[in-house]
Amino acid sequence: MIILLGSQKGGCGKSTTAVNLCAELARTGGDVVLVDADRQETAARWAQDRESRDVPQILCLQKYENIRDTLRGLDKGSNFVVVDAAGRDSRELRTAMTAAHLLLVPFRPSQPDLDTLPALQEIITGAKDINEGLKVLGVLTMAPTNPNVNEASEARDCLAEFPDIHALRSVIRDRKVYRDAMSEGLGVVEMDNGKARAEIQLLVEEILTHGR
Repeated sequence: MIILLGSQKGGCGKSTTAVNLCAELARTGGDVVLVDADRQETAARWAQDRESRDVPQILCLQKYENIRDTLRGLDKGSNFVVVDAAGRDSRELRTAMTAAHLLLVPFRPSQPDLDTLPALQEIITGAKDINEGLKVLGVLTMAPTNPNVNEASEARDCLAEFPDIHALRSVIRDRKVYRDAMSEGLGVVEMDNGKARAEIQLLVEEILTHGR
């Protein structure tokens, strides 16, 4: 299964979500390849830091420009190919959409993030002309941990205006443990934080359900 993480805006936790998906998929026995298609190389540095850890290792490849054929080739030999594309409209994002089974769109519950959705919807429409089976899932990231803040529910209401993007139940909260794990080459499922672990495990469960 090719799982592409893409958005039209940086700073939404895209790379953090990508590597945490990899950690959980690998932890449960999946054969996982991480493709870093973002020239900031955040995911690749995480994978390199991980090499010194006693945890399931994850092969990471860096690939740019037209990555369609690379992804299709990797899909033949791996259970999961997780792709981290740049947080903008890019050739990597567009070509990956033509090969992916799932596009996961992380977005913060903020107006600037929500304002990028119409442009992303246009790109998705074009990609589906080539890849009719592409499924698109939206996940709220970096949401406030304060239960009295209603930003998450308001963002979900906004997402309902885009029929091609299915809003997941999962919400990734703005927790320090995500930053700590990222700097150590780990996933939060390998850290001592039950709330963050549950968030990622629910996200993976939903992704696998929609990917079947």
